[in-house]
Amino acid sequence: MTMENPPIAELQRIESLAAELAALAGADIQFALGKAMQVSYKGEPGWMRDPVSEVDHACEVMIRARLAEAAPGHDIIGEEIDDRPGRNHDWVWAIDPIDGTANFVSGLPMFAASIGVLYRGRPVAGALWCSATHALRPGVYSAHINGSLNFDGAEFVRPDRAQVRRSLVGTPQGGTAEPFDTRLTGSAAIECAFVAAGLLAGTRLGAPNLWDVGGGAALVLAAGGDVRIHTAEGWVPFTSFEGPDGDLARWRAPMALGRPDALEALMV
Repeated sequence: MTMENPPIAELQRIESLAAELAALAGADIQFALGKAMQVSYKGEPGWMRDPVSEVDHACEVMIRARLAEAAPGHDIIGEEIDDRPGRNHDWVWAIDPIDGTANFVSGLPMFAASIGVLYRGRPVAGALWCSATHALRPGVYSAHINGSLNFDGAEFVRPDRAQVRRSLVGTPQGGTAEPFDTRLTGSAAIECAFVAAGLLAGTRLGAPNLWDVGGGAALVLAAGGDVRIHTAEGWVPFTSFEGPDGDLARWRAPMALGRPDALEALMV
């Protein structure tokens, strides 16, 4: 059964808004680079593995304020702020103001601002501002379902890499995925963007949250890639996000995205 999609005009508006928000977050992130900032860590005292900066919080505050004007009533699930303005609404915005915060606070330029848009649980649009791109500069990848992958507002054309015999894939903890070479960036969102753009043939993510992959999954699907999730039945085709007890904010599952041949190597 084919699931009903929103009207194309609305999808285009939603993608444009998502790209605007991603670009605004990227501008705030770039402004903060090189400046002193407050950094705290989530979890138990002494557990120094999940940093959050003041920039993460400020970016999400800005994004939520803009959405309150441009998409009133829509639900928002963000990493930093536990506020659901439209619980059970058909439209849900999954926001990660900085994915790869550990890289960001350390000055390693591999991080992204991720804006994902779900319609009845399905990722139908997304925009990712990435600190590094195919163009060797920051920029925004965006897309909507049944549309094209765009970069900074223009349709993205994948470069011809027919002569490359050993492509790259992302893996959660390194390791091997023959016949591919593996990479670990520290940002699920940027790896999704790189898969959509063809810089990576695929990536396998250990147990991302909704906000980590809501935008990236939309990009990969729009670019013609496959998406799988791991369930009790093993790896299965991804159709929509479904949280436990209907709570999307609690969704979490291993995910693989990319070309079919890459997924076969990664889903082991």
